[in-house]
Amino acid sequence: MFEQELSYIDQHGLRRRLVVAGPDDGAHVMINDQRVILMCSNDYLGLANHPALRKAACAAMEQYGFGSGASRLVSGTGALHCELEERLAKFKGTEAVLLFNSGYAANTGIIPAVATTDDVILSDSLNHASIIDGCRLSKAQVSVYRHRDVNHVEDILKKTAHARRRLIVTDGVFSMDGDIAPLPELVSLAERYDAMLMVDDAHAAGVLGAGGKGTAEHFGLTGRVPIQMGTLGKAFGSFGAYVAGDKHLIEFLLNSARSFIFSTALPPAICAASLAALDIVEQEPERRNKLWLNRDRFVQGLKALGIDPGESETPIIPIMIGSSEKATQASLLLLESGVFASAIRPPTVAEGTARIRTTVTAAHSFADIDAALAAFGALKQKGYAG
Repeated sequence: MFEQELSYIDQHGLRRRLVVAGPDDGAHVMINDQRVILMCSNDYLGLANHPALRKAACAAMEQYGFGSGASRLVSGTGALHCELEERLAKFKGTEAVLLFNSGYAANTGIIPAVATTDDVILSDSLNHASIIDGCRLSKAQVSVYRHRDVNHVEDILKKTAHARRRLIVTDGVFSMDGDIAPLPELVSLAERYDAMLMVDDAHAAGVLGAGGKGTAEHFGLTGRVPIQMGTLGKAFGSFGAYVAGDKHLIEFLLNSARSFIFSTALPPAICAASLAALDIVEQEPERRNKLWLNRDRFVQGLKALGIDPGESETPIIPIMIGSSEKATQASLLLLESGVFASAIRPPTVAEGTARIRTTVTAAHSFADIDAALAAFGALKQKGYAG
């Protein structure tokens, strides 16, 4: 039935395939019986296999079992859900937090709830797909502004004064380019024009800010971003997501966000692992320091090789390739050299901007970074990276 569509995907080098990766230590992974350097994980602090998370999850399973059995509003709310929400609210410096099952579920639940008919959403052109889909699910008018262009944001705000409510929504860290939203300017515009501001901190939580609390802390704007979404499956090495804000926002979303209301609650063991991860994020800033040392070593090494890291400001570093076919081949060549780094192609990124999206983590050693740089140097010599 779908042969023609699959044929088109193949002809344009866009076929996606699952790569089975074996157990890893945060820096390495087994693929096809080969131990390779993992350079495309979002496990920024190397917590996914941390003993403390394993121990907490196992203890919770022994006490509570595994599944939660129902949605949060039926019988699925347990003590660990409430404890995690309270801890995250304290961590983010907000009145309250509401858990979601994933970042995608959070964005497709929050956005349609807070922006409906007679409202206007202002969305960055490079926002994550989950934000885009959340905007599509809303009944609001959606105005897409040029990437990080605050003048364009202000122009739209001036033209939409008639709207009942205006919501500016942006990624904190843009997942395909590694650059950071101009949050100070967006906060200023939101306050001046009486608009709401929502930041998706999926790739910033645990990474940015002195305490790893995200883009608001990074820019000294704690308390001035009304809606903050974050995930627990990246730097926290666990699973799930949350929204942080004032108590009225959280109570409203509890009653209106469909992806929250109609989803089975996170298993207690997941909450326990997230609590253990939160302890580590707060108590071991050296992990974040190591992450940034690794990031700087990799970026400086790329520049020395004549490879442009783009506008990256974070541990996400895109290596631009161009065509989808060439990016796919580049990924395969890297794997042969002992480096696993995925090719990112349309529709995830725009046509002609296929890339190798690399990430470094706190788990990498300097030797890992240098070995990865050698692989990219070889790739450049073959004409795949410029």
